[in-house]
Amino acid sequence: MAGPDGHWTADAKCGAGKVAPDALFVEGAAQRDARAVCGGCAVRLLCLADALDSRADFGVWGGMTERERRALRRRRPDVESWYDELLGAQAVPPAAAVAT
Repeated sequence: MAGPDGHWTADAKCGAGKVAPDALFVEGAAQRDARAVCGGCAVRLLCLADALDSRADFGVWGGMTERERRALRRRRPDVESWYDELLGAQAVPPAAAVAT
């Protein structure tokens, strides 16, 4: 899914103008509110995959804090592309579904 500019950020719930940009770059208990912004976001997995692939060190991305993302990368050091890992099966339609 990509917005008119061709990037997932155009469809991000946090980019709808109702969330201050700094609201997703908080610490402690405020991260719970920041994570809630991601609930129901249509591009949450794209956001998370992008943050994991680019090794984003700060902020809440795709509903995960920086600590959660670091722990996930430590548990799965073999993953080269989080985009493929999280979205691979969803992004490519099965061969049977492709019209000939």
